[in-house]
Amino acid sequence: MLPRDMFLNGLKPTLHIAHRGGALVAPENTLEAFQRAVHTHRTDMLELDVHLSRDGEVIVAHDDTLERCTDGTGPLAALTLAELRKLDAGYHFTPDEGRTFPFRGQGVRLPTLREVLRAFPALRLNVELKPDVPGAEDVLVRLLTEEGALGRVCLGSEQDVIAERLHEKLPDACHFYPRDALAAFVLALKAGEAPPEDARYSVLDMPLYFGEVRLVDDALLQAVAERGKWINVWTVDDPAEMDRLIAEGVGGIMTDRPDLLRQRMDASGKPG
Repeated sequence: MLPRDMFLNGLKPTLHIAHRGGALVAPENTLEAFQRAVHTHRTDMLELDVHLSRDGEVIVAHDDTLERCTDGTGPLAALTLAELRKLDAGYHFTPDEGRTFPFRGQGVRLPTLREVLRAFPALRLNVELKPDVPGAEDVLVRLLTEEGALGRVCLGSEQDVIAERLHEKLPDACHFYPRDALAAFVLALKAGEAPPEDARYSVLDMPLYFGEVRLVDDALLQAVAERGKWINVWTVDDPAEMDRLIAEGVGGIMTDRPDLLRQRMDASGKPG
């Protein structure tokens, strides 16, 4: 079975997907957030982002700079893994608009992707490669191969050029649509036209809204299903929207509030 088929095999709507582990309930893209999402909120999938350190380690982080999520400064790529290990990745997290910082000084660190894969050996991951640095895809592919994780990871990038390089390296793996290819697919459907056929990408990770326009509807869900593809919607933190998406049967919901999504999914009585 190809890694792409392994990833998609057995998936049933609606998946509980913790966006960056649940960025509004714990420091994003950290083991602390991932562990809460998995063990407390029973998430089906983790969504995360990766960069390369100066010495070529695959680091789990969203930003290419350190200021927003750690007590460090400057580009992440300028530091080695050993230097990154010294930073406090819980420093800026606050659940109450700055009144308290419960994870500050608690030993929260930026994890490597290898650590995350080993911490959750049976869990599916949605992994976005962030930097447009030729060769970064080689490092990521080598790591996933070494860890035997190709069948449980869906890969991609917002940037089409990075997504294309990833697909060239791993043509049989699961890949999600990058920005321009996704826009072409969705806009064609909204215009009542046949979307471009693109066998490279199996998963649509897409926003729920574009401006005031709600993109997800029955026609879109049906068209995606007819083409054998899967759709995950981001980033949904409103309980009413969660309820509506669950009722509509969307493939997966990415949320910064895995606690709320678990409550709504359990209340729905539907599998997931």
